[in-house]
Amino acid sequence: MQNTDDIGRVLVIIPTYNERENIESIVARVRAAVPEAEILVADDNSPDGTGEIADRLAAADERVHVMHRAGKEGLGAAYIAGFHWGMEHGFDVLVEMDADGSHQPEELARLLSALGGADLVIGSRWVRGGTVENWPVNREVLSRGANIYARLMLGIPVRDSTGGYRVYRATTLQKIEIDGVASQGYCFQVDLTLRTVRAGLRVTEVPIRFVERTHGASKMSRAIMIEAFQRIAGWGAAYWLGRLTGRERH
Repeated sequence: MQNTDDIGRVLVIIPTYNERENIESIVARVRAAVPEAEILVADDNSPDGTGEIADRLAAADERVHVMHRAGKEGLGAAYIAGFHWGMEHGFDVLVEMDADGSHQPEELARLLSALGGADLVIGSRWVRGGTVENWPVNREVLSRGANIYARLMLGIPVRDSTGGYRVYRATTLQKIEIDGVASQGYCFQVDLTLRTVRAGLRVTEVPIRFVERTHGASKMSRAIMIEAFQRIAGWGAAYWLGRLTGRERH
């Protein structure tokens, strides 16, 4: 069991859209893995009733909370709303976690422990000790390639900048101006990583076991991949132009 007294109050933010098959299990696993932590389910008005299930869980457990959002606005918008909710309610540490079980709650204690020497901890698939299960070869090649592309284009020393299992200090989110983040999908994760590095803050990667979902549909789409490619290209052009002219820019 992880004692969170040394890092303050912890909020695990779990965005949902049509996750009725997964939400009860993931909430139960988080509560068992780190009992001191609280949970915020940020539901984008799921038509399958995920929000109603989350309400039932919250009614039975005072450490579970639910944010009902008007509709499906994307992963980035859901997390930013969750970050604001957490900071407004006095949480010191904000955790990103998928609802589908790909992020193992049982590994959360290790990520929280690593926060002692960092401002952002990323659960990484692509550092030594990290693993991916049940992914086809083309998906692994795509993810590895995207992270190499981001690392080279942006000049950031992070091997899994697209990873979505993360632990932020509230002070980190305040310093990187999250209200200026327009990215969605997996590009949102790269954007926040870049902002953290550019702010001179400490990023630590901890190896995790990533398991592809067994219930429900993946939210990955062609549009998400195109957005990431285009935004990283733009940020990269600004970065390298800044390096050449002596005026580094984000």
